[in-house]
Amino acid sequence: MKKLLYISLIILIGGAMFFSFFGEANAVNFSNPLVYDTFGELVDAMIRFIFNMAMFITPLMIIIGAFYLLTAAGDPKRVGTGKTIIIYTLIGLALILLARAIITMIEKVIGVKIGG
Repeated sequence: MKKLLYISLIILIGGAMFFSFFGEANAVNFSNPLVYDTFGELVDAMIRFIFNMAMFITPLMIIIGAFYLLTAAGDPKRVGTGKTIIIYTLIGLALILLARAIITMIEKVIGVKIGG
């Protein structure tokens, strides 16, 4: 298995070297794989993605916690699990909202947009 990995790696590196030396006028051009031009835009996109994922996951986790509560049938362990899931979900949601609010407040106070 290791031999196959080493052979594949050698072929890959050798092919890259061949095409880089005998390619078009020995020019290597790298294009930007991201759709964002600045680091601030990238950070803003990551913050929006995390916020949107939190908004999507929160109701699902509350439903799962409620399912645990409804199907507990008097089992204190399942009731505790359901309550814990709901409480931790709400704490996580509060932290996400608080983080977003802090970023907005800092932007307003210093007058500079942190993201893109």
